[in-house]
This record gives sequence, structure tokens and C-alpha cells, in this order.
Amino acid sequence: MPSRLFSCLIAFSIFLLISSTLSLLQFDPNSFIPTSFLELILVNNTYLNLISPGPTKTPSFPYNEPILEVATQGWNATNTNTRSTTKQCDRDNALLRVYMYDLAPEFHFGLLGWKGKYANETWPSLRDAKRIPSYPGGLNLQHSTEYWLTLDLLASNSGNVVRPCSVYRVQNSSEADVIFVPFFSSLSYNKRSKRRERRDDRVLQEKLVDFLQGREEWKVSGGRDHLVVAHHPNSMLFARKKLGTSMFVLSDFGRYPHNVANIAKDVVAPYKHMVKTIPPAASASFNQRTTLLYFQGAIYRKDGGVIRQELYYLLKKEKDVHFSFGSVQRNGVEEAGKGMALSKYCLNIAGDTPSSNRLFDAIATHCVPVIISDEIELPFEDVLDYSEFCVFVLAADAVKKGYLLNLLRGIKQEKWTKMWERLKEISLHYEYQYPSQPNDAVDMIWQTVSRKRTPTKLNVHRRNRYSRSQY
Repeated sequence: MPSRLFSCLIAFSIFLLISSTLSLLQFDPNSFIPTSFLELILVNNTYLNLISPGPTKTPSFPYNEPILEVATQGWNATNTNTRSTTKQCDRDNALLRVYMYDLAPEFHFGLLGWKGKYANETWPSLRDAKRIPSYPGGLNLQHSTEYWLTLDLLASNSGNVVRPCSVYRVQNSSEADVIFVPFFSSLSYNKRSKRRERRDDRVLQEKLVDFLQGREEWKVSGGRDHLVVAHHPNSMLFARKKLGTSMFVLSDFGRYPHNVANIAKDVVAPYKHMVKTIPPAASASFNQRTTLLYFQGAIYRKDGGVIRQELYYLLKKEKDVHFSFGSVQRNGVEEAGKGMALSKYCLNIAGDTPSSNRLFDAIATHCVPVIISDEIELPFEDVLDYSEFCVFVLAADAVKKGYLLNLLRGIKQEKWTKMWERLKEISLHYEYQYPSQPNDAVDMIWQTVSRKRTPTKLNVHRRNRYSRSQY
């Protein structure tokens, strides 16, 4: 009898202990990790790899912010879909399930000179980040979106890479929300842009079309659930019409007919900026920025870019304006970055196409963009109101003598500072990196792909572009 009573007392004590412990812990409903534990981590500014028990590998992350803080806080636009990096990423937890074709290396990493060690090896190993094939530098990098998205998909199946769980690569197409086509189309164009080499790019596009149209996945959906990256305006030139039912990832729609590409079905992705990112804490304030308006780049352009010439002749003699020719040669990018970082406003003028990398250079340096491009479409505009951190000017108004400078000089310091503060908040959304991080450019693109199925605030934000009341 005493023995039985003693056993009951022990069991009851254990039950009380477990109940008390559970009552003390506050669980995040979206995480397997107690909130109290996460708060302890954040207070001590400590990074822990909670996904894999293997060796911790500190990711590339802007400004050295703790990754868990970003993952749990989210961001202050209107997005609620970001998946925390603290949760095991699999097909059930991911926002978007993606099937990726195992295309031959000639379509992707083979264009970077990569060759597998073994026969029929399709993808490079991600175990050693230093051995991952790098993308060519210079102007090539502007249109490297295809590379970062492909790496992120490969990493989604690697347990030792800490990244968001917005997307997960599934191995069966029947489980997928989207089917990704891993063709480095921009790189293929850039490598073969000379006339005698263009045929090689065309042949590769023709092979891709034959492959896709022969797949059962394409036949079932008519290609509507396929994602094709063609960020360079001249990429996929021969195949774009044949693949026009798919969802494209583009820089703009300047060289596409509306029935092939449009904002209703396709994704606008940012350029990878060329200048160095300015950390928010190091960003120059209003009085430290001695130049009112900055532009450095190609001045004489064709098509819609003629306005650059007109603005050049209007502004070149203004004492607080920098408007000059520039290129990537002779440290041109470095000089431009320094100039933009010390300017209040940076011009983003239509060139050969409506978009330009200068918008994203301006964002990286927290120089308030002045967008003069009537046909431009902007990345993530369904969740970001660009009127909060950009100035929009119609082309017809911009070329009126005195109009542009009077407008900018009339914006009070308080208003400029609000736009500058907003730029510092949203600049992460335009950073391409590996591994991807919550709400960086790669993560934002995947979220945009997912949102294409639901109504958004895109039209509302587009109407705000030219609201004069904001100034």
C-alpha cells in the first residue's frame, strides 16, 4: 500500500510540473518555438541556426541585423505571407510550392562554365557556398534575377541553408502551384549578343520551346502555371510569343506586345543595383546632401529615351544639379554611387525601355528617386506605395523650362525626410543575395508570384503616383 501511494504521488507531481511549465511558455501560433525563447534570443542579439543541427553558417545579410529579428517582425508594408525562417521548411509550410524542370546545364549553370563531376549531373552542389558558380560581373549583373531564383529553389531542399519559407521545391509536378523554367535567358543573350553568336541563343530558345510544348504539364495548363524569367529586355526574343501564356518575370513591358506580357499576369522584378548599398545608419541626411538633383549615365538614347537629351540641355548649367555622361568604365559605378549618396534627388529617366537600373541605385543610396517614365511598371507595387518614397513627374511636364527644379525646390525638408526614412525601411526589398533573406528581392518575387492569384492594391498605388497633394 505505501508503495502504491508513493507511486501515485510521484505521478501527480510530474503532472503538476508539466502543467506548470506549459502555462509559463507562450507559444507563437505560427512557430514550433516558444515566443519567450525567441525573445531571449533577440534581446541578446544572437543568431542560432534552428533549422538544422549541423554546423552554423552565418548568411550574407545586409547591415549585420540578426536574422531572427527580421524573420519574426516581418515588414511594415501590408504583407502577411512571409514564412519565418525559424520553422522547418517543407511543402506544407511553404507559401508557394514550385516544381522545377531538370533542364540540361546548357540552359543554366553551364552558361557559367560549370560542369558536373559525374555524368548526367544537372545541378551544382550547395554544400560549399564558395564553390557555387558565380554570375558574371559588370552590366550582366543587372539582369541576374534568373540566377538568384534558381539558387533559392535549389536551397529550399537543403536542410543546412537558413532562408525564408516562401517557396519550396517539390519533386512531383502534381503537387506544385507553379512550374519553374530554369533558363538563364538574360545571360544567354548577353553572352551571345554579337551578331555572329546570336544563332546559338536562338537555337537554345527553340530547344526550350520544343521541350516545354512536349511536356504533359504544359499541355494540361497551356503553360499558364509556368514561370519563365526573361529579365533582359532582349532576352527570349524568339520564344516569347510561343511561351506567352506563361507567367514572365520581366524588368518592364517596353518590348512586349500587350497580349504576350502585361501587368495582370506577369511579375516585374527589380534590377540588381550596381552601386554599393548604404547602411541606413550611414545614410546622409538632408543637409549633408549638397547636390539637389543627380543623373549620370547614357544621355543619347533611342525610342523613349529622347527625353534624356532634352533634360540634359535644360539642366546641365544649373549649379546644384549633376547631369553628365557616365559608364561602367574607369570606376564610373563607384563615382556614381558616391554622387548619389550625397544628392537629395536622383533622376530615373526612361531610356531605350521604360525602366532603368538607376531607380534601384537610387534606392540603395537612399537618394529620393524622381521618376520620369510614363510607361514604367514597378516591382511589388501591389504592396508598396511608391508615392511614399518617390517623386513622379510626367514627361510632358518635365521638359517645361523651370518646372522640374521648381517642383523639387518646393518640397519641404520635412517631406523629403519622410521619403528618405521610408527609403531606408524598404531598401532591403531590392537586395538580391544568397542565401535569400525574409523580404529581400528574391523573397519578394516569390511572394508576388503567389499574390497573382488574389486581388491586390496595385491599381490604388498606381493612382497615387501623380498625386500633387503629397508635396
